[in-house]
Amino acid sequence: MNLRDLVYGLYARRVEGRLDHDQVPKHIGVILDGNRRWAKASGGTTTQGHRAGADKISEFLGWCAETDVEVVTLWMLSTDNFDRPESELGPLLGIIEDAVSGLARDGRWRVHHVGTMDLMPTRTQLVLKEAEQATLDNTGILVNVAVGYGGRQEIADAVRSLLLDHAEKGTSFEELAELVDIDVISEHLYTRGQPDPDLVIRTSGEQRLSGFMMWQSAHSEYYFCEVFWPAFRKVDFLRALRDYAARHRRYGG
Repeated sequence: MNLRDLVYGLYARRVEGRLDHDQVPKHIGVILDGNRRWAKASGGTTTQGHRAGADKISEFLGWCAETDVEVVTLWMLSTDNFDRPESELGPLLGIIEDAVSGLARDGRWRVHHVGTMDLMPTRTQLVLKEAEQATLDNTGILVNVAVGYGGRQEIADAVRSLLLDHAEKGTSFEELAELVDIDVISEHLYTRGQPDPDLVIRTSGEQRLSGFMMWQSAHSEYYFCEVFWPAFRKVDFLRALRDYAARHRRYGG
């Protein structure tokens, strides 16, 4: 361990010691950004960057477990990412499959997929479904793996699900128009039954949501971190929690 690591370790313990666990967000959404730029800066390949980003996930969830976080949503692949060249997309999907399978094997987390299956190859779909099934009875953190996820797509899928549901029940358009409200639409989101994210973290310095959990994040607090995701440290995580605890959430009031 070098001097810099030692100093960061001491600082992290100091921040953690002052953390009020009653003020910790129960649901954290994370936009895992900066894998490719981290790889470029360190002289590695794009695939190595994605692999390093995937390797960070288990460590991050460990920090969340230590601080009593209950739900984590990890944006691993957006619907827009399917426009990337096959030379990058193919290995990336393989890395995601390995990461999701690893989360299931860990035994601590309850894995839930959020996103559309339609765009993904059969193998990726199978891995996601098997991970969900294998972890149904786990009692640890609920980990939403957002793969093939887009905020607009989620809302479109929710409306489609709502319409199909009521078509089967024989509900007329007039009756449906009277029924539709925020709660009814929320029941058809990918995250139905879950609390909305209290805190959304985005790494790499980008200060935008890019459509991440557009519906659920209406009252979320945002924390934008300069560091690339593979280099995200526990001290960065604790700073985000400290920043969140210092804010006064008014929910529009």
